[in-house]
Amino acid sequence: MEEKITHIDLRNNEEIKQFETTVEGHVALIEYTIKDNRIFLTHAEVPSELEGRGVGSLLVKNTLEEIERMNLKIIPACKFVKDYIKKHPEYRRLFATGIEI
Repeated sequence: MEEKITHIDLRNNEEIKQFETTVEGHVALIEYTIKDNRIFLTHAEVPSELEGRGVGSLLVKNTLEEIERMNLKIIPACKFVKDYIKKHPEYRRLFATGIEI
């Protein structure tokens, strides 16, 4: 069994509109679009080589914290992000008005 990952370095790749991290040569990412003060999280992807090691959870957590620093409100359109927020309801504070999951 591969060991859990406990830290990632998150980058906001604004050119291609994704938050990303590279772990052991593999890129995990969350794609987004921004409109006004809202950020739509549209797709998350964790390479199979990193699955089950906590990379996806760290990616979502760090992304949500970065979005909060950016003073944006989220619209989670991606199932992976929605599932993470269901387990960590404290991040609902970042939802755009009227958003429920």
